[in-house]
Amino acid sequence: MSSLLTALNPEQLEAVTLPHQSALVLAGAGSGKTKVLTTRIAYLIQSGEVSPHGILAVTFTNKAAKEMLTRIAAMLPINTRGMWIGTFHGLCNRLLRAHHQDAGLPQTFQILDSADQLAVIKRILKNLGADDEKFPPRQVQWFINNAKEEGLRASQVEAYDDYTRKMVEFYASYEHQCNKEGVVDFAELLLRSYELLMRNEIVREHYRSRFLHILVDEFQDTSRLQYKWLRLLAGPKTAVFAVGDDDQSIYAFRGANTGNMREFEQDFRIPRIIKLEQNYRSHGNILDAANTLIRNNNGRLGKNLWTSEGRGEPIRVYNAPTDFDEAAFIVDEVKSLRAEGVQLSQIALLYRSNAQSRVLEHALFNASLPYRVYGGMRFFERQEIKHALAYLRMIANPEDDNALLRIVNFPARGIGLRSLEQLQDEVRQQGGSLWEAMLKKCRGREPATSGLLNKSSAGVGENKEPDRPRRGIEGFVALIESMRQVCETLPLPEIVEHMLEHSGLIRHYQAEREGADRLENLNELVTAATAFVHEAEDDGLAVFLNHASLEAGEHQAGGGEDALQLMTVHSAKGLEFHSVFLSGLEEGLFPHDNSRNEAGGLEEERRLMYVAVTRAKRRLYLSFAQSRMLHGQTRYNIPTRFIEEIPQGVLKWLQPVQKTAPWRPAPLSPTQEVAQRPQIREMGVREATASPWRVGQNVVHAKFGAGVIVNCEGRGADARVEVKFGRNGSKWLLLEYAKLTAL
Repeated sequence: MSSLLTALNPEQLEAVTLPHQSALVLAGAGSGKTKVLTTRIAYLIQSGEVSPHGILAVTFTNKAAKEMLTRIAAMLPINTRGMWIGTFHGLCNRLLRAHHQDAGLPQTFQILDSADQLAVIKRILKNLGADDEKFPPRQVQWFINNAKEEGLRASQVEAYDDYTRKMVEFYASYEHQCNKEGVVDFAELLLRSYELLMRNEIVREHYRSRFLHILVDEFQDTSRLQYKWLRLLAGPKTAVFAVGDDDQSIYAFRGANTGNMREFEQDFRIPRIIKLEQNYRSHGNILDAANTLIRNNNGRLGKNLWTSEGRGEPIRVYNAPTDFDEAAFIVDEVKSLRAEGVQLSQIALLYRSNAQSRVLEHALFNASLPYRVYGGMRFFERQEIKHALAYLRMIANPEDDNALLRIVNFPARGIGLRSLEQLQDEVRQQGGSLWEAMLKKCRGREPATSGLLNKSSAGVGENKEPDRPRRGIEGFVALIESMRQVCETLPLPEIVEHMLEHSGLIRHYQAEREGADRLENLNELVTAATAFVHEAEDDGLAVFLNHASLEAGEHQAGGGEDALQLMTVHSAKGLEFHSVFLSGLEEGLFPHDNSRNEAGGLEEERRLMYVAVTRAKRRLYLSFAQSRMLHGQTRYNIPTRFIEEIPQGVLKWLQPVQKTAPWRPAPLSPTQEVAQRPQIREMGVREATASPWRVGQNVVHAKFGAGVIVNCEGRGADARVEVKFGRNGSKWLLLEYAKLTAL
């Protein structure tokens, strides 16, 4: 047997040594997927089945492609530099460079990144005189990219109404401009490559005869157009080796189509799916939780992960009174793990949405625990938060030039770089601040120290600027002065709310196709202000801004420094850690509220939970909070349905700590009394009357399931409670007829 094959288990060996035929390999989390792919390539070359020149391997990230090349080079004494191994975009770029004339492109065509593409779209909309409030540039960008990912040119998009017709017009103008300038965006790389193969038989047959083996990584993440591209490239003699896991398909919002796996099975007449089910990452209890959870999804190809590493520790579940208690618990457990010798870099804190990181970051900051936000920014460093803080800094001190430069034209108000350069030149020559220079431009005289802008005087004197920049400056000055005046008497949380409402930030991000996370972060800033009021002795705006600066700048983990890993579950895919904390497991957060309105949304949320659970190697923590402050208001929660779907035998319920954060009111719901899942005790009407139910109390109803009491009223036979049941909504129940059980 070849030395390449000695370390493979039977299923891996079968996949690697398949004869020349197409295959679908269902590779579970931690089952050695990359090992199988790279060993398959090395085996094909070593056995003489194909030369390196005849292999094409495609994956989704440059990092994964580089890893594949590195592993192949370590297994075989060959030069891998000429091999066609890369991402879809990278391989399409290579194809178009080789056949630029056939593709209708100049030899030196340039690739637009997302920011460059948006700039071109803004320029086109401006030339067409489009209303950027009715047609936000980012929305137009999404429309164009979505059409391309569906394989549609502007002439092929069906317009059902006036709005869509305008969008198609913008798409056509954008196509014309890109062709004129000889540039392509990322979506264009794939679409034009597909069109080249579709219409040019000579080019298509050349690559079909060359690439006798096509290998695809992360097949569950392929889009419709990517799959069509692969089908075109695969000829009658081509063996396509597709590796993926339908249970880890979590990128529907990016166009991933899990149905491609089923279609591939039929289109390529796969006789039998090879399943890699032996897991080399996690202990048995973690895998049992993942297996049982994911079985609740329909239409799966089906597999069952197992390990020879033993049962391991139970999964720890923590029912926190509040979100701050949850964060405090996590900090304490992280300290214990570090004391046991676990490196911080091997501990991950996962959450469903970015906005949830703020409370965790605050607790880590106070505990002096270094951390790193993986694949994103710390809360106070995120773009939308820095914009919001800049507005707040202008309210506190309009002489802050850095804050002014950040927001003076965000959202866009027609103030160009030339106008700002003129103001900066004036400040360099005469001294003062940009704010004073703006007031002078608007009033045509030296600025007063305070007071609202005298709009009637704007534009007089020496102000020779064009109308639009001048109007933009006037509008900005009026906005800041108005906010300053209104906010003089408001408490801190209301200052933040007023600023968000009137600055235009909310409206700007509402218009973005993928602005939901940014909006959640802006709403979380209100929560941060509310928490700060309770915590700080001085709750003024200036003190809050100093606090935000400190949390943004301190405890940054330097390169190579051991640090805790914070990330969303989406960012965690493909990673693994000794210990994983999965926080915020509440209905409405995880699964997210938005999943209720999307077809297949709940099943994708369950796949996301599956991905989160299978990141843990040795220890897994699940936590939720009975009450959580969101958007500046306390909301009472019930645990996610996903915890109920996990076998109770693998769970260990932890006793809540008998304390709350010093500035938070004590929780309204009772704490658990034992360090395990409590026994459910049925309460009749008489007993319930003697010991009244309380708002915030967790309960279970025989028909509606788990819930939390949000309202109580009446006495005796008229006593009733309102219970929020998550998926079943809120219901009023008469205690005389509805027997509840208390958790």
